[in-house]
This record gives sequence, structure tokens and C-alpha cells, in this order.
Amino acid sequence: MNQSPAKNSKLILAAMIFAVSMTFIDQTIVAIAIPTIQDDLSLSATGVQWIINGYLLSLSALFAFGGRLADIAGHRRMVVLGVVIFATASALCGATPDSSLDEPWFIVFRVIQGAGAAIMFPAALAIVLNAFPINERGKAMAIFFGIAGGLTAIGPLAGGYLVEITWRAIFWVNIPVAIIALLLIWKSKPDDEKHPAPLDYTGTALITFGMGMAVLGLQQSSVWGWDSIATWGCIALGLIVLAVFVRYELRTENPLLRLEVFKDRAFAVDNVILFLLMIPFVPLFFFASMYAQISLGESASETGLYLLIFFAGFAAASQRGGRLLDKVGARSAVVPGCAIAAVGFYLWGNSLTELSVSDQWYYIVIAGIGVGLVLSPANTDALNRVSRDRYGEATGITQTVRNFGSSLGLAVLGSILILENRSNLEATAAENDISKRVGSEVADVISQGTGAGETSEHLPPKIQKVVDAIPHDFAMASRTVFYAMAAVMAVAFVIALARMPAGKVEEEAAD
Repeated sequence: MNQSPAKNSKLILAAMIFAVSMTFIDQTIVAIAIPTIQDDLSLSATGVQWIINGYLLSLSALFAFGGRLADIAGHRRMVVLGVVIFATASALCGATPDSSLDEPWFIVFRVIQGAGAAIMFPAALAIVLNAFPINERGKAMAIFFGIAGGLTAIGPLAGGYLVEITWRAIFWVNIPVAIIALLLIWKSKPDDEKHPAPLDYTGTALITFGMGMAVLGLQQSSVWGWDSIATWGCIALGLIVLAVFVRYELRTENPLLRLEVFKDRAFAVDNVILFLLMIPFVPLFFFASMYAQISLGESASETGLYLLIFFAGFAAASQRGGRLLDKVGARSAVVPGCAIAAVGFYLWGNSLTELSVSDQWYYIVIAGIGVGLVLSPANTDALNRVSRDRYGEATGITQTVRNFGSSLGLAVLGSILILENRSNLEATAAENDISKRVGSEVADVISQGTGAGETSEHLPPKIQKVVDAIPHDFAMASRTVFYAMAAVMAVAFVIALARMPAGKVEEEAAD
């Protein structure tokens, strides 16, 4: 394979990490600032929801298109375009006018941010793959995911401090990061490899609409409810369109996604593992953040430190997993990683009701070690299974699978958390001879993002006993969610143990 010069490889890796770091930070930093943004701009509840969901919806719907476009138009070109789109949209989000235009303005540029990320990310991963020989990719991708993934925890930490200056700073901070990324790209000059081919517009429209509708239904399930026709209608329509997409792609001459790649058992298993892993992994940041603030009473910046405990284990294990992938293949890291993650999530969940970080931190690290051993090796092994002219496309596939898994996890686990918390608070109200309705109302206030310490300001004094029970009752609900995360990783372990082939991909196999 025609690799970039070795001396440029590390510089290329640094450039791609800076490029995608903005997208990882934005996964959590915006959620921290939402209450401040809502107060400052007087946004509606629906508007606030779409400021978060619009970004994730756009990202999920366009990943497959972004990956194939990168292969056709050029990897470096698409990274640069994605960085420029993302940074420009970030600047305009920060410049949201304090007027009647604020809500539509904000939502539109959040959607454009997601589109920029969807164009950038597959191309960035393809560049990293091209910059390293196959026997060094595990280590390189471990650094990529270890650093970029760890930045997700920086979101709450940085957001807590930036909001004290102005909420607009959480978007403007992306601009200097983008400038550094562009300078590093210019300096390192990664290959702008392209493989011209007709773009499958019909397939693009089908998967964009199908993913968009399915993810929309999952995102809105917490608002519309699981008994809503709208929820199931969106999910069903999305899945039907995706089925039509698969049928169309298998018959067209130049498909958007070459689905025959799933005939490779290892590629298929890697994607199943990634799908299952994302069900707990991305939602973890939201649920752990809520637990830290509601049950532990921590501030937004302290919540960031709580999440960093997880990444202490994650970052170290990612490096180990990468080295194992390079030496003996993905199975040696993924199988034990799934088992360790399952045990870690279970023990972490079991310790949540202690309401003490000192009783949890070692279980948090164990969970991080398990996830770190799985994420990078499974992702890199999948990409190693395809030819270099399809790296962007394959990344589009893995990222689409990952985003669908995280959307499913947020929807289902989020519903479990809300229902369990309501049940716990209703039981607490009944034990104190208070109407269950009061417990339900308290749970509704919490589900809207209000912490335990703030909730009492919105409730009458007569139900103080229910208010006092919020930290423990929410911890019990969170425990159920973490048990569900452990169960998902146990399923991933069984699949990896039974179906993941041993051995590593040789250079010839990737060409």
C-alpha cells in the first residue's frame, strides 16, 4: 500500500484528532449550558429539545452519505470542508440574535453543525487509516479514540467554566480548535485520495430519510411517549424505508454502501459489537452527568471530573487494545473487554445508592477499561476488512451503526430512568401519606433537567420529605439503568465469544 511518509503520520494523526475533537466536545458541552441558554433567550421547551436533537439527527442521517462522498471527492478535501462548515455553524450558533429569530436561527445552525460533522468524521478516519500500515493502525486508532473520546468528558468540565463567562463561548471555543486543525492539515499534507464514481442519489435519499425518521422517533419517544402513534409511526416508517434502501442497494450498479461487505463475518460481528457497545457508551455521559448532579449534588464542572474517572480506565485500555489488535487481532481485546465492561457497569450500578464517589471510583475505572478494550479494536478491525477505495464508505457504515445504537440507548434507557424514578418517588410519597401524584410531579420536574438541590424551589414545603428522598430515589433508578447497560454488554460478550474470528487481518486482506 502507498502510505504517507512515516515522519508525517503522527502529525496527520494530530491534525485529525483536532478536527474531530470539536464534534466529541459538543456531544456534552451544549447539554450543560442549555438551562442558561434557555433563560437568556427565553426559548420554548420544544426549541430547547431541538437544539440538542437537531444536531444528533443531522449527524445520524448523513453519516453514510458523508463517508461515500469522502471516497469519491477526496478525504482531505472533505475534512477541510467539514471543519469549515462545523466551525462556521458554531460561530453562528454563538451569534444567535436575542430576538424573535433566536429559536429557528439556533436550530438551523445546529443542524448544519451536525452535517459538517457527518462530512468530516468518516474522511478523518479514512485519512488515519491511510497514514499508517495495517500493523500499526491499532495503536494509532487507539490514540485517536482515546484522546477524542476523552474529550467528551471535557464537555461538562469546560462548559461549566465557559458558561460563567457567556454561554456563547461554548460555541466560539470551536473556532481556535478549527484553526489549529486546518493549520495541521496544511502542514502535514495528508493524501487527498479520491476514487471518482457516480454518487448514488436515490440511495442517499433513502438512507437519509430512513435514518432520520427512525432516529426522530427514538429521540421524541420521551416527549411523545412509547404509547404514541407518532413515536411508533416514525420508527416504523424509518425501518421500512431502510429496508427499501437495503433492497435497492443490493441491486444497483454503483451503490452508496456496498452491503456485500457484511458477508465478511468479522466485519458483520464488529458492527454488531459496536452497535451494542454504543447502547450504553454514549448515553452513559448523560445519565452519569444527571446522577452526579441530582444524587451527588455536584456542579457541572465537578460532573466533568466524575466522568474523567471513567476515561482514566478507558484511555489506558484503549492503548492496550490497540497493541493487541496489531499483534494478534481484535478478538483478544474485544471478548475480555465486553466481559469486563459488563462486570464494571454492574458493580458501578450496584454502588450508586451509596451516594459516594469514593465507593464507586474503582468500579467506574473497571467499566472504562472494558469499553476501552472494545471500542477502538472493533472499529479498526472492521475498517481493516475493506479495500482502501472504500475506507470512507466503511466508516460511514460503522458510524451509522454506532449512532443508531446510541440513539436507541438514549431512548430506551432514558425511558427506563424516567419510569423508575417516577415509581420510586411515588412509593416514597405513599410511605409518607402523601398523594402519589405529588411524587409523579416531582419526577416530572427532575426529568425536565432540574437538579435535586434546585427542585425544592419549585415545590411547596409540605412535601419536603419527598424532596429529601430525591438523591436516593434517583440513584435507585440510575442503578436499574446501569444494570441494563451491564446486560447489553453481557450479550455483546456472548456474541463476540461465539462469532468473532481469531487472528489479525493481513496486509493483503485489506487491499
